Amino acid sequence: MWGTDKATVQEEKLKNRELEQDIQSFSPKIERFLVEINQLILDKPQQTKLALSCLLAGGHVLFEDLPGLGKTTLASALARLAGLHFQRIQFTNDMLASDVIGINIFNQKEHLFEFKKGPIFTQILLADEINRCSPKTQSALLEAMEEGAVTVDAVNYELPQPFWVLATQNPLFQSGTYALPESQLDRFLMRLSLGYPSRQAEKLLLQQNSRQFLIHQLDAVFTQADILHLRELAKQVYLSDAVLNYILDLAAETRKQRHGLSTRGVLALKAATQAYALVEGRGFVTSDDVQSVFVAVVAHRLSLGEVEAKQILQSVEAM
Repeated sequence: MWGTDKATVQEEKLKNRELEQDIQSFSPKIERFLVEINQLILDKPQQTKLALSCLLAGGHVLFEDLPGLGKTTLASALARLAGLHFQRIQFTNDMLASDVIGINIFNQKEHLFEFKKGPIFTQILLADEINRCSPKTQSALLEAMEEGAVTVDAVNYELPQPFWVLATQNPLFQSGTYALPESQLDRFLMRLSLGYPSRQAEKLLLQQNSRQFLIHQLDAVFTQADILHLRELAKQVYLSDAVLNYILDLAAETRKQRHGLSTRGVLALKAATQAYALVEGRGFVTSDDVQSVFVAVVAHRLSLGEVEAKQILQSVEAM
């Protein structure tokens, strides 16, 4: 029995060593990716790191920001550097679900229906101003985000992999919009905000070429296979009992409020911390990783602001 336990321990050590080596082999690419994107998205290193972590965790991201602060630039740059196909949908209140997922069209020559794929059939989708379309159209997109597939007339169509949605909504001027309820906000792994750049960064932006010109100069750092492999590596990143207990303590603290973090939210926090540790070049999670992603993962699920979410972290730290 003791020999079996010893063999299991040795096997785990070997797996951890192989995982660390695999992660280290990708570290130069990850560093280059972050350097390249931070030359385009100026003065926002933490937001770009969280966005990459979200992509590698296999979750979707919601940006709440005023127009013109770089959300489209970020999505385009991420797709270019990741070596993935990119599409953008500008949502309006008259947009139908079929405009997003596609529609069956009758082919008179062949006498049969053919499925015409919508713009959702891509790898990185920028869903611009998602709160401007009707709840029915929102539901079609959110179902595809959850399932990785769409169903039209009882036929299931798989979406390309990896499939990642970067949705945006304007936090102001809500007249004529359809706010996403908490149950749908929960479908997004993270909620982020770029905000205004610093004066120095904005001056540099004025001195440089247009962002579109600079994006076209970018070369892919990753391939589709790299992203899929990194997603698998992220799932293997080790969480100690201490870190797992820390996550559970945070979840318990949120549940003292009106409504707390759901089990799906706890799983999302775990996945985000694993991906963040991977981006940091490690095969194990620390409490600092949990703190780095906590606000982005939890605040929108509990309808909290950044300050209130940070207070939860402080409460657990004080225990």
